[in-house]
Amino acid sequence: MPHFRKSSYTSNEFYAGHHRFEHWYRDNTVYFLTARCRDRFHAFASEPAKEIFWDRFDHYTAEFGFVPWATTLVDNHYHSLGYMKRGTDLGKMMQRIHGSVAKLVNDLLPQRHLPFWRTAGNQDYFDGCIRDVLQAERALIGTRCCKPNDMAWSRIGASIATRISTSRSSAPSCEL
Repeated sequence: MPHFRKSSYTSNEFYAGHHRFEHWYRDNTVYFLTARCRDRFHAFASEPAKEIFWDRFDHYTAEFGFVPWATTLVDNHYHSLGYMKRGTDLGKMMQRIHGSVAKLVNDLLPQRHLPFWRTAGNQDYFDGCIRDVLQAERALIGTRCCKPNDMAWSRIGASIATRISTSRSSAPSCEL
């Protein structure tokens, strides 16, 4: 069984009849990641801001072993589907990506946008473990659901079936 840990920003399991948001950290797992700028601010409208995002995203995903299968960046948010070998590295990777992107993009803006990413309750960020092939395919569709002119800032690797079989062969405990 792969390493597994979960965390939440609250100790209450339920709030207003809904289950709390949790982060699950599992080894050899496919994740769907998405984050939006606070207030849907169009922080990535300029080419230099997009280039900063991709530079930092590439740097930290390589450092922490996240293999992006498909990633899309639009003016105020991004989606990414990919494989993470060590789940415990996910939190630190996201902290580094979000912190460096926020700082460097804010340096470009005429007025700093603080906080850059999140509103109260962290409803503008999601990381989820993909449980099966159908869920992976749906996440891939979600990653690609952009306007055609946004696709220039998308990166889509090999087919999902190829990526899943590659992950299975390199990580026998991966449930996909």
